[in-house]
Amino acid sequence: MFHRIINPSKSQSFFLFGARGTGKSTYLLKQWGKKAHYINLLLDQWESRYLRSPDLLIADIQALRPRPKWVIIDEIQKVPKLLDLVHQMIVEDQIHFVCTGSSARKLRRQSANLLAGRAFNYQMHPLTFRELGDSFQLDSVLQWGSLPSIFALNPADKNEYLRSYTQTYLKEEILQEQLVRNGSSFRSFLPVAAQENGNTLNFSKLARDVGIDTKTMQSFFQILEDTLVGFYLPAFHFSQRKSIKLQPKFYLFDLGVKKALEGSLSQPSPERSSGYSKAFEHFLICEVFRLNSYARSDFFLSHYQTNSGGEIDLVLKRGKEVIAIEIKSTERIDPVEVRRLKRVAEPLLPKSIYYVSQDPVTTKIDGVNCLHWKKFLETLF
Repeated sequence: MFHRIINPSKSQSFFLFGARGTGKSTYLLKQWGKKAHYINLLLDQWESRYLRSPDLLIADIQALRPRPKWVIIDEIQKVPKLLDLVHQMIVEDQIHFVCTGSSARKLRRQSANLLAGRAFNYQMHPLTFRELGDSFQLDSVLQWGSLPSIFALNPADKNEYLRSYTQTYLKEEILQEQLVRNGSSFRSFLPVAAQENGNTLNFSKLARDVGIDTKTMQSFFQILEDTLVGFYLPAFHFSQRKSIKLQPKFYLFDLGVKKALEGSLSQPSPERSSGYSKAFEHFLICEVFRLNSYARSDFFLSHYQTNSGGEIDLVLKRGKEVIAIEIKSTERIDPVEVRRLKRVAEPLLPKSIYYVSQDPVTTKIDGVNCLHWKKFLETLF
């Protein structure tokens, strides 16, 4: 059991969203198990009961003795109508609810009651390096990711777990949730999404490669974001309206799932290879994304490209504060690259510029902070 750094309210109802396998149920049962009534909608007996008669939720809870102060409903998107009753019991009975889900899309699509003003929203992610503590090994995370179940398995079983995850959840359960109509095209799209991980997206070209139209390609990426299996990294612009028109990048939420989707689990990337560099960049961007969520830091994440081909891997913006970040897997920094980063970042008027690598020596070159990646994350969060 790892210590999770998420810190939800202990006095207010809340949603806890996250992709399957991120540890939502395990965490809640550990934190609230003895003082909460637990309803798991993944079990057919509960899903069928409340699909037929949602009002039974009130009767079931009122019949409990003693009356619980907390009720956990796992995978609430299975029966969205329950949220109206949850709202009623929060107001009338002062019962606190925790509703978990792996798909906010289905809730929104069915105009479900999202308890505005009555429940906070949190998100659970794969394990961060901080949560792993002494169990953290960079090469292992780059190969298999950091879904909690991975750490109890041997290497062969890790591969099988990730293959099963991508097959049964991403390829089948998303289809069963009726989030896509064209199942064969969506299955063909998933390896493409993995191969394009971290690249600037050209939706029209990708659509031609898969044999679908551009809007369908965009909708497939949106499904991955809505089901919390990935996230966009928009192109930076001082105007958010203009940023939307620029080409984004897309990152899958876990490195092991990415490798399973593209079929490269049996092919570790050696250090100093381009594959290793891209995996390290993916890892660090995921860490920033997760820690920003947990710390409630409210940074807006983006990437930056100049017309002349200059690029910055990650830009964080909060209000008028801008932070430019270049990510390198190298164990020894290159002063020439650091100075180039300074020139590329200048139009952003950044408060801080970071050159992040595996070099253990902390230094500063022309105002650019050169930090080991752990030191960088500790400084930022």
